Amino acid sequence: MSQVRMTAKLDALRAAHAPRHGRGCRPRAGIALFPLLLMLLGSATAYSQSMPGSSDMDAAAVALQEQVDALIQPDAAQVRGARIAWAAWIHEFYAKRAFRPAWTNSHATSELLRAIEDSRLDGLDPDDYYLPLLRQLSIEATVPAASAGVRAQFDVLQTEALLRLGYHLSFGKVDAESFDAQWNYGRTLESADAAQRIEEALAADDIYARIEALKPTHRFYVALKAELQRYRAVAATGHPAMLPEGSTLKPGAVDARVALLRARLLASGDLQDAAPAAAPESYDQVLEIAVRRFQARMGLVVDGAVGARTREELNVSIQDRIAQLRVNLDRGRVLLQDLPPQFVVVNIASYLIYAVRGDEVVWSSRVQVGRPYRRTPIFRSAISYLVWNPTWTVPPGIIQNDILPAARRDPYSITRRGLTVLDRSGAVVDPGTVDWSQFKSGHIPYTLRQEPGPDNSMGRVKFMFPNAYNVYLHDTPSKSLFDAADRSFSSGCVRVEQPFELAQWLLNDPQRWNERTIAQTIESGQLQNVTLRDKMPVLLAYWTAWVDDQHRVNFRRDIYGQDAQWANGLGAEFQIRKRPLIASP
Repeated sequence: MSQVRMTAKLDALRAAHAPRHGRGCRPRAGIALFPLLLMLLGSATAYSQSMPGSSDMDAAAVALQEQVDALIQPDAAQVRGARIAWAAWIHEFYAKRAFRPAWTNSHATSELLRAIEDSRLDGLDPDDYYLPLLRQLSIEATVPAASAGVRAQFDVLQTEALLRLGYHLSFGKVDAESFDAQWNYGRTLESADAAQRIEEALAADDIYARIEALKPTHRFYVALKAELQRYRAVAATGHPAMLPEGSTLKPGAVDARVALLRARLLASGDLQDAAPAAAPESYDQVLEIAVRRFQARMGLVVDGAVGARTREELNVSIQDRIAQLRVNLDRGRVLLQDLPPQFVVVNIASYLIYAVRGDEVVWSSRVQVGRPYRRTPIFRSAISYLVWNPTWTVPPGIIQNDILPAARRDPYSITRRGLTVLDRSGAVVDPGTVDWSQFKSGHIPYTLRQEPGPDNSMGRVKFMFPNAYNVYLHDTPSKSLFDAADRSFSSGCVRVEQPFELAQWLLNDPQRWNERTIAQTIESGQLQNVTLRDKMPVLLAYWTAWVDDQHRVNFRRDIYGQDAQWANGLGAEFQIRKRPLIASP
């Protein structure tokens, strides 16, 4: 193609794809996401000192325009067989650049490839960002005889890879909303000044550092990354055989399985003394200390006895632990960005609640959570007030599943539960006068209420935050259940072992609310609402792996099957979440 014809074609393409406004413009998704690429791209748009000649640049622009035009054709968004997820957006990006190549700086390319390779350290898969194909194209596109088409493919694929990696680091790979309808987590980016971002990008040469800056910096995340590398190192050296079934191993026992127990505890890092035992089949004191350490990390009853539950956790494979760490790192990319300065978090999987200020846990308590078939939902809200001596209004789900089956046989089973039946005017109704068999769901024309008192299901205080699930934090009369290792006993609410301590922390008014005044309020038996001066964010979350203050990695069972679904998402094809990424103006 002659220079005149090429210039004419390029001018026509630029005119055809110049940014337009109003009706008939290109999809707004690309424009809305423009700040995202500017945030990510950084030095990639900074040109090297040895720029190609104008003829080369025109050929590159034509090739790029043809490449990105092809991407927006139906079912054609791919480069060298690699699917392009951000096709419309990439087209918008290059059109705004008049189809000039973005990746003319070889240092930017090497920095991108290094960042993609290092994504493995964060539990991500470099193949999600085309690492093998990019390496191949990096060779093909840099030979002197490389065609403009190959260079255009390399340019576009780098842009797509950067967007994918930046998206996963900023938002997490897995969209939990796809399998958990109650999920309402997920950060959004504020719109940014495009001109300012361009100026910053042109002045920068640090794309690797910019990508690193997208990762959560919370110590929780950093510690999990370190454990992932440690477990991968252990996996590379092999892992001892599983501990076979048999009677419970207790301190002082002599058993052929003790040698295997010792080997597995050495591999897990709980047994520090690697010297051969004088009596390999003897369960000695050193081994007991290691077992107790292991049980504490797994949230088991710490008794030094290796029964069925302890053996089950000991026999979890190293690859399964690595998968668990990867899942929780991705949760961290979703949940550990833009945290409020202080908040309350319930870790459902560990049966614990924490008050957090900055990066520090300032208070904690054991909790009971929903049974697997009545799960505590995973969502975020804010505590606005608490109720002393609360009543309890039975929610529809419990009415349908618990109350009605018994009431159909015996209406007075309702009163034996300590409940009062009220009609819509608030008048008390004798349950024996109601035909309970007529109701097929929990939405009935009556209110079932439990009055304040020591036997109230809410206990003596409940903590209120808006949600669609009738779920609260609250006290409970079922105190003995807190001693169990697995504490999924409730119908969805979170029962707190030390609710009065939580109340004092939330109210933050020691003159008015202290142990003495709280005791007096409880003794009065009078229902009382107290509004917090400032709403407190509350996060109902689900962590099955974390590193504690003693630098020990903890694991918990996947009681709700969330890890399995998250792991499937980590291994799935790239998808952009349904929830908007950019905040609406």
